[in-house]
Amino acid sequence: MFDYIVVGSGFAGSVIAERIANVLNKKVLVIEKRTHIGGNCYDYRTKEGIIVHKYGPHLFHTNYKEVFDYLSDFTDWQIYRHRVLAFIDGKKVPIPFNFNSIEMLFPKSLAEKLINKLLSKYSYGSKVPILELRKENDKDLKFLADFIYKKVFKNYTAKQWGKKPEEIDPEVTARVPIFIGRDDRYFNDIYQTVPVEGYTKIFERMLAYPNIKLMLNTDFREVMNIDLETKKIYFLGQEFKGKVIFTGMIDQLFEYKFGKLPYRSLDLKFETLETEYFQEVATVNYPNDYDFTRITEFKHIHPIKVNKTVILKEYPKDYNPEKDIPYYPVFTEENQELYYKYKELAEKFENLILVGRLAEYRYYDMDDVVKRALEVFEEKVK
Repeated sequence: MFDYIVVGSGFAGSVIAERIANVLNKKVLVIEKRTHIGGNCYDYRTKEGIIVHKYGPHLFHTNYKEVFDYLSDFTDWQIYRHRVLAFIDGKKVPIPFNFNSIEMLFPKSLAEKLINKLLSKYSYGSKVPILELRKENDKDLKFLADFIYKKVFKNYTAKQWGKKPEEIDPEVTARVPIFIGRDDRYFNDIYQTVPVEGYTKIFERMLAYPNIKLMLNTDFREVMNIDLETKKIYFLGQEFKGKVIFTGMIDQLFEYKFGKLPYRSLDLKFETLETEYFQEVATVNYPNDYDFTRITEFKHIHPIKVNKTVILKEYPKDYNPEKDIPYYPVFTEENQELYYKYKELAEKFENLILVGRLAEYRYYDMDDVVKRALEVFEEKVK
């Protein structure tokens, strides 16, 4: 009946399903445990018409022309330059930390001194990782590095991961830079846009082919099972000999044979307010105050003229498999070793392909996962 089965309808699963139907003209079944498509990128409109990202803010930015061109088949774009402020010492200052941030937080003479020293050491327009700046011998730059580390990074990271900063993998900490210049944009990619009608419309169009059948509200374990002895996959009790593209949790796929992979989750609190705007930009981080890490206001991302606004407060938490959504893999050597055990097991199944954040136990931006899905289609699915 089906040539392929795809488990999960986020970007990884939807891109591959679309390619199978469109390029190969083969039949594909997409199994989705939620009642909607789109994974964590799913969005919806409130009755006032405000587009809200149900699982937290998603901001498309990429340097991959092929990814932008591919997605442009499914949406029109609206140019959007994301800006983030951080509430530090009673002031909202631009993040990544830059010359404007320095001038807002320090006395004029000290600010000028710090900026001149940064310019003498680093090229204008570059981004310097916080950890690199902390290693400087110059006492003024060391002071600045320690200030940024303490005020911007340390407490935010502790809240986000429930750990001490030094316990976090450098891959995570490297994402926090100081910008040598005055560019207040959060990203500096060539393409910085949001879909005009929201993300859900992209997925609807991707999965609209007659060759794609969608099974919503279905945990894959209800209709499929994996035989660890014979390395065969069964669908509705029958051996399935086509390819299975799995984008869910790799440990769950193998019934937690080696143990559970740890994640961090989020408690998302949405509020509708009777005001045109709540804050100056889409995202304001609160590294040192309150239990939440940041507040997002969606009208800045998808502008609409209404006298109400929707904000989101994010409270990081440990992942409870019984009720929480797995948002962020926890990067430690021990967890990577556990993941590789599952990866080795998966490779013994000839018709199983793993792709995506949960299946590969790694952090993906949206453009990265689309690029990965297109590559996997070309290399393993076709």
